[in-house]
Amino acid sequence: MLFDNTQKAYHLKSDKQLQKAYYLFQLISNQTLVSLGSWFAKIALKLKLPVAPIFKATVFSQFCAGLNKEESLSLVEKLKAYRIQSYLHFAAEESKTEQGMDLSLENTLETLSFSKESSSLPFSVFKATAFGPISLFKKKSAKRAFTTIEKETWGRVLKRIHKCCETAKELNVNLLIDAEESWFQDAIDEIAEDLMEKYNKKTPLIYTTLQMYRKDRLDYLKKLQDKATKKGFKIGIKLVRGAYIEKENSRAIQSGVSSPICDSKQLTDINFNAGLDFILEHHEECSLFLGSHNESSVQRVIDWMTKNKIEKDHPHIWFSQLLGMADHISFNLASEGYRVVKYLPYGPVEEVIPYLIRRAEENTSVSGQTPRELSLIQKELKRRKTSAF
Repeated sequence: MLFDNTQKAYHLKSDKQLQKAYYLFQLISNQTLVSLGSWFAKIALKLKLPVAPIFKATVFSQFCAGLNKEESLSLVEKLKAYRIQSYLHFAAEESKTEQGMDLSLENTLETLSFSKESSSLPFSVFKATAFGPISLFKKKSAKRAFTTIEKETWGRVLKRIHKCCETAKELNVNLLIDAEESWFQDAIDEIAEDLMEKYNKKTPLIYTTLQMYRKDRLDYLKKLQDKATKKGFKIGIKLVRGAYIEKENSRAIQSGVSSPICDSKQLTDINFNAGLDFILEHHEECSLFLGSHNESSVQRVIDWMTKNKIEKDHPHIWFSQLLGMADHISFNLASEGYRVVKYLPYGPVEEVIPYLIRRAEENTSVSGQTPRELSLIQKELKRRKTSAF
């Protein structure tokens, strides 16, 4: 099997790093332990307790590229040697003040500028709500009218977003827009569509993200493709299963409405595969950025490309995994000549702790993923021990 070659998968990791990763995945596979640890970390952050050294020695070193630009670009170059490209994200969460949102813009622009220093940074990413109050995204999604002051604030939100896009265009870097919670995603969809219509005339520069655990996303994808065909622009789609399932279901219960999320993992997979197949069928007009650690989803794309005699490095088909996870997919795919991009968050430890908490919590909720990581690491450690004799 392509993904079983652990020698390729963990080529960059020393024995000590692999053993550390193994113990870390064991810890975060324990939901109770993760819940308690997350609770403690959030309290510690509020009380400004010195927890940064603990995070730096554990989850930070596994899931983050570095503290700063220099450390991050060093990792980018190491991955480049294995034909793996990267996209960087300053993972700190800014305050929702005008000053904080301007700082988010500065950090995004700075990360985009890194592309001038490495040919292996074809993508960058932003969260739309980093540039504006969530309350306005909710109001826009609910189709409620803005006040005069809100219109002015929204204008600044759009100005920040367009500044990112103009810079990405100048630097020739593709830009991914993250998906967020369903109750303000409509506003983000509207922004993304306007941006694609403006910037994607010849080839996709702007990519929107579809969370296929949502029941309505397949229909939305088809309507978006139809709109793009009629208006003469290309679409870029980052396809993922979804990241807010507990929050979405909890809100639906509290609001007394039907959940927007598929009723089961099986139905989510069916929806995801249908979206995947649709994009591949339209791959000349629609670029796919597959954000998945699911081996069967990745294999589905590979099989389709083989069957349809599509070159492995087709410019409209990308595979992506998170730093510190699914290396058995990333490194083995890249070694075969497919386009692979690793997501590399970076920033000061204290500021990226909220991201690290979410990453640990996500690992406990992904069925079968952590055991797979553990088994592959164990397999590689055993192989190294055997080959040493």
